[in-house]
Amino acid sequence: MSLTRSLNRALTATTGLQVRRAPRLQAPKPAATPAKRPAAAPYRCPSGEELATERLLRRPVFIISSIRSGSTLLRMMLGAHPRLHAPHELHLGRMEVTCTNWFSQRAMGALGLERGDLEHLLWDRVLHRELARSGKDFVVEKTPANVYMYRRLRDCWPDARFVFLLRHPESVARSWHESDPVKRPYDKAVRDVLPYLAAVEEARAADAAGFTVRYEDITESPEREMRRLCAFLGLDYAPAMLHYGEKSDAELVRGLGDWRDNIRTGTVQRGRPLPEADRVPAPLRSMCEAWDYTS
Repeated sequence: MSLTRSLNRALTATTGLQVRRAPRLQAPKPAATPAKRPAAAPYRCPSGEELATERLLRRPVFIISSIRSGSTLLRMMLGAHPRLHAPHELHLGRMEVTCTNWFSQRAMGALGLERGDLEHLLWDRVLHRELARSGKDFVVEKTPANVYMYRRLRDCWPDARFVFLLRHPESVARSWHESDPVKRPYDKAVRDVLPYLAAVEEARAADAAGFTVRYEDITESPEREMRRLCAFLGLDYAPAMLHYGEKSDAELVRGLGDWRDNIRTGTVQRGRPLPEADRVPAPLRSMCEAWDYTS
């Protein structure tokens, strides 16, 4: 006879009560939560004398533009300058550093390094490595997604120079549509480029010291615009910028910038005519006005 049964007989005889096994409770399942983008990593902004120890790279140049704005052409022209190195798009913002346990977090914290600081050190090392291998003086980076991290780039490299590249908003949308008409109908292309255009304008408004150049001016008067840009960067003008040389598959990696025939020619090609005002869709008109593309 089991202990429980014997106990219940005795309890029943004396008190009329019995012992019952409590039902097993199942732990509630955690509610499903949607995937979230990691929060912005905290970081410090080095300044003054700190820059000498915090950064290997000095005075980098960042092209801030929308997709399909001619940034690959500008990259090629700047990279042809004897003092400027312009690698393909590097997508620094998608490179992250993670401390995988408490010990590494505490160790880095003891050094005063948050996750964002570690990411900045990695970005700085990657760009500096590229520059050192090139033997040139300054690096140029042109990933279009940089427009969404302008402030962080400025905080990472307080001495960075920013070049804001504009193009007629309708031409941007049409070029984006034409790059894959099936995947991106024109209306969708317009919706896709709007956030880029708005972010370019926000960054441009926040940086009074930056330099603004138009794609249409580059294709119309390339020497004049490169002379202006070189003056902004404190460099002598180099005629090689207008004829940067034919490019191979190794130099134009698909998915890391424009790789089409116009870029491969090695010379500046005339841009498409500006659209008539009545061809500009309503969502793009305010940006056309902000950038003075109204005539």
